[in-house]
Amino acid sequence: NADVYPVEGGTVEAAIELADALRAGSYDAVVGIGGGRTLDVAKYAASLTGLPMVAVATSLAHDGIASPVASLDHDGHKGSHGVNVPIAVVVDLDHVRACPPEQLRGGVGDVLSNLSAVADWELANTERGEPLDGLAVALARSGAEALLYRDDELVSDAFLTTLAEGLVLSGVAMAAAGSSRPCSGACHEISHAIDALYPDQAAHGEQVAVGALFASYLREYEHLPALDDSLRRHGVARVPRDLGLTEDQFAAAVKHAPSTRPDRYTILEHLGMSEDEIGGRVQGFVAAFDR
Repeated sequence: NADVYPVEGGTVEAAIELADALRAGSYDAVVGIGGGRTLDVAKYAASLTGLPMVAVATSLAHDGIASPVASLDHDGHKGSHGVNVPIAVVVDLDHVRACPPEQLRGGVGDVLSNLSAVADWELANTERGEPLDGLAVALARSGAEALLYRDDELVSDAFLTTLAEGLVLSGVAMAAAGSSRPCSGACHEISHAIDALYPDQAAHGEQVAVGALFASYLREYEHLPALDDSLRRHGVARVPRDLGLTEDQFAAAVKHAPSTRPDRYTILEHLGMSEDEIGGRVQGFVAAFDR
C-alpha cells in the first residue's frame, strides 16, 4: 500500500517538496531507496514531518546511509543538516555489487578515514580539553579497523558486509557523539576545501582517503603503513594525482581547509603551517607515497 515518490537530485528543495507530499497524506514511515543523495532527501523530509525513516542503500559510497546528517545542496552550495537517524538500514549485496567500483572504493576511503578523524579528536581532547565520547570513538575506530587488514576481493560478500557494517557504525558513532566529530577531522576539512576550490573534482570518499593519508603523514601515525597498504590494495585514491590535482592545487586545498570548519581542531590547526611549510610537506608526502 505504499506510495512512491521519485526525487531528483540531493537538494533542500527536493526534500521540502517530498515533505509537503508526506504531510498531504497519512503515512507510517518513509523508506528511502537509492544512493546517498536520495537517502539524504528522504532523511531530511522524514525529520521535517516527524516520521521514522528506513534506509535501503543501493550503493556503499559513504557513511551517510545511517548518519544523523543530510548533505544537501541549496542555492548552489552544499550544507550539512542535522536529521534523525534511520531506524533501520537494508543493504542488498547483489545490488551493491553491481554499482560502479569507484563507489565502493569511496566507501572504503570514508570508513578508513575514521582512523585519522579519531586521532584528531584525541588531539583536540589533549590540547584543548575538548570532551571525548569513548563510545563514539570505539564505534568509529572499530568500523575502520575491521577493514584495515582485509585482503579479500572488493566485491566479495564478506568484504561488502564488513564495509556496510563499517559505514553503519560510522553513522551510529556520529549519533552517539551528537556531531560528526568521530568521523570528520582534517581529512574532511581537506575534502571540503577541494569541493570549494575545485568543484566536482572527485568523489567524497576518495578525497577524504587522500586527506586522511596526508593528515596521518603529518602526525606520523603509527598505523600509517597499514593505512597506505589498505588504500593501495583496494585501489582507493592515495595522492593528489589520483584526484586529478597537482601538488600546488592540493597544497592550496590544505591551506584553505581549516577555514571550512573554524570550530574544529585537527592536526592542521595544531601545526599552524605557513604556505611555504604546507608546500614542503605536500612535496614530501607525494615523494613518499606516489609510487
